[in-house]
Formats: sequence, C-alpha cells, structure tokens
Amino acid sequence: MNAPQHHQVMILGSGPSGLTAAVYTSRANLSPVLIHGPMPGGQLTTTTEVENYPGFKNGIMGPDLMLAMEAQAKRFGTEVVVDTVVEADLSSRPFQLKTNNASYTCDTLIISTGASPRLLGLDAEKELMGYGVSTCATCDGAFFRDKIITVVGGGDSACEEAMFLTRFASKVYLIHRRDELRASKIMAERTINHDKIEVLWNKQVKSIEGTKQDGVTSAMLFDSQTKEESELKTDAVFIAIGHIPNSSLFKGQIDLDENGYIITKPDSTATNIEGVYACGDVQDHTFRQAITAAGTGCMAAIEAERWLEAQE
Repeated sequence: MNAPQHHQVMILGSGPSGLTAAVYTSRANLSPVLIHGPMPGGQLTTTTEVENYPGFKNGIMGPDLMLAMEAQAKRFGTEVVVDTVVEADLSSRPFQLKTNNASYTCDTLIISTGASPRLLGLDAEKELMGYGVSTCATCDGAFFRDKIITVVGGGDSACEEAMFLTRFASKVYLIHRRDELRASKIMAERTINHDKIEVLWNKQVKSIEGTKQDGVTSAMLFDSQTKEESELKTDAVFIAIGHIPNSSLFKGQIDLDENGYIITKPDSTATNIEGVYACGDVQDHTFRQAITAAGTGCMAAIEAERWLEAQE
C-alpha cells in the first residue's frame, strides 16, 4: 500500500450530516475528503419522496436530494472517495485511517456514519422499502392517509410511531411478539387505550406481501401461543424495533453510550478526543431526521474549522 495521504479534514459518511459538513468545510477552503461508505447517501437513498425537507414545495425523491447535496459539496472542492474504512487509529494526531484501497492521515475527523434500522430479516423488507415498508413514521406516514397501517415493535419507539400514525391512518395495528409492551408505562397505556390502535399480542411477522406497483397488501402473522398463522390486511408496515448506530469502528477509542451511539459534549459535536467530531444519526438517537442531521453536520464543520484555527 502506498504512503498515507494526508488531509486537514476527513469526513466519514455521505448522508445529510456528512455532506453538509463537506459543504461547510470545503467553503472554508479546508479541502475535505469524504469517504462514501457502503451506502452512498445514507438512509435517505432507501426512501422514495421526501416532503419534509425545507426548500422543496413539491417534495423530492430521497436519492435525488442526496445527489444534489453531493454535487453541491463537490462544487466547492470536496473530494469524494468511494471506499470503506476498515481501521481507525485515533490514539494520536494525525489520526490514521485505513480503507479497503488506501490509507490516510488527517488533522480533524468528522464522523457521520449514521445508523442502520434494525429489520426483521425478511426479503420483502428490501424489496418493498419505500413502497409500503418503512422505518420512519414522520417521513412516510402522510402517504397513508385513511389507510390501514401496521407497526412492528413493542418499545417506546414503536408506541410513539403508532401514536403518530393515528393522525393519518384509519386504523393502526401494533404487532408485538410478547404479551406486554416494553414501552414505559404511560406510553403503553396511551397506546393500548387509543381508539385507533389495536395491539396484536404474541405475534411475529413471517412475511410481507405486495409489489412495488401495488404497494403492501398484507402481512402474514405467526401466533407464538397457538402456533397458527393468519393474514392481516394492511396498506403499510412500519418497522420500529430500534436502530444500530454505525460506530463499531470506534469502539474502545471514542466514548459510546450503552446502545453504541457516540457521546458528544453538550451543545456540541465534539467527542472525548480533541479534533474528532460526530454528527447525524451516529450520535442522535432522538430525532433521526435529515434536517437535524444536516444541522449537526454544519455544527461539526464549524467546530472543526475553529479547532484547526486554534491549533495554528
């Protein structure tokens, strides 16, 4: 492998947070290098129409939004590298990164590797994601006005998604594999007592039926008590069984919380390592929206720029 390439700023991840950080650092003449990673554009590339990102009155397709953001970053001089980081050494500066194809060093590192929704492991999840299968109620709920919606999960996130979706749906089914919800008591009570929500206990989703042309039509359920299968007619299935932050590369080097999210300082994107910043879903387990991710990407870029100036 050739000698490491050195850069002032390196950005890992190409979702809204990483690309926003790239726009800001490149406009500051810091010549950032952004590593695309295995999912160019992040989770938005798995969605169809995005209606809640400011500036697009008629909405925009998720992949189109990310391509536009990447083109904007490149316009100001961001170098985009399609590769995967397999090793990171943050024990000393400059920080060292190894990818499948090269090695790098950098003065500042912005981590925007995002998070991956936990899925059920069904083939239909990949085939119908964005066509009736979703992992984000606030992103896609409005597409199913007066429809029957199914939410899978039993924690606070699932209950919150189910409650939110009652604004649009004619009925919401909540599928839970146990006989009581894992959610907080008050959230569980609100969910169970809501007149639009019906909880189906001891059920597991075995398959999701539908096509990209027609969308989701039904879900096949397995009852763990009776061992029987049944068909549930539904127009959408929202998976709400949690997210996995893409932070394993930094375990043992950067402070993580019990769920693997990178811990940043209050009102900051700074991590416990000077010169290393984290933004977007890899450190945000609360909002997980494109606009909030972009906001933290801006914060990380400005903090990195100021930190570099202070070193000089």
